[in-house]
Amino acid sequence: MLAGSILAFLGVSALVIVTPGPDTAVTVRNALLGGRAGGIFTALGVSVGQAVWAFATSLGIVALLVASEPLFLAMKYAGAAYLVWLGLHALRAAWRPGEGGEDAAAAARPARRLGRGAAFRQGLVSDLGNPKMAVFFASLLPQFVPAGQPAFTAFLALGLVFSLMTFAWLAAYAVAVAKAGDVLRRPRIRRAIEGVTGALLIALGLRIAAEQR
Repeated sequence: MLAGSILAFLGVSALVIVTPGPDTAVTVRNALLGGRAGGIFTALGVSVGQAVWAFATSLGIVALLVASEPLFLAMKYAGAAYLVWLGLHALRAAWRPGEGGEDAAAAARPARRLGRGAAFRQGLVSDLGNPKMAVFFASLLPQFVPAGQPAFTAFLALGLVFSLMTFAWLAAYAVAVAKAGDVLRRPRIRRAIEGVTGALLIALGLRIAAEQR
């Protein structure tokens, strides 16, 4: 029974993790801006955020947060605003006017790379500001806690497994984007990706703000 519960949890977690969302969009964008390190540190920030959610779930804090309408709404709107803010920055980078020969000049000079600290922070805030993570951990984890096991230990263990799986998946995304970096960072292609990513982040932020629990 224990093995079956673990396998079921791993299967559900894998489906949730591979479904693209705000964390994936932020990781791909930061891998484009900061190379492999930028993407991996973003993935690390996301996974640390999930570890925080797991710890908070183990302590019962997440259940209180989900039950409190004002706190839940404040977190939801703050997270949505952060995604919209990132999206607007991406759109500004995509639409920034340039002079003649801009592509040649941009290709000739080294691009400013996203720092590891900034990448980590964006991944962390993106995940902590996503109210779906609170609902996910509060509703899903209890279903896979084996009977007779201490709730704190079981919640924390399952949450950390989910966090490590997320890191592995997003880090693989980052490596793939980094390998294609020379092509993807060509000025016109980079601006196109920035535009698409920016629009996606804004759409995700607006969807989070508008949707019900």
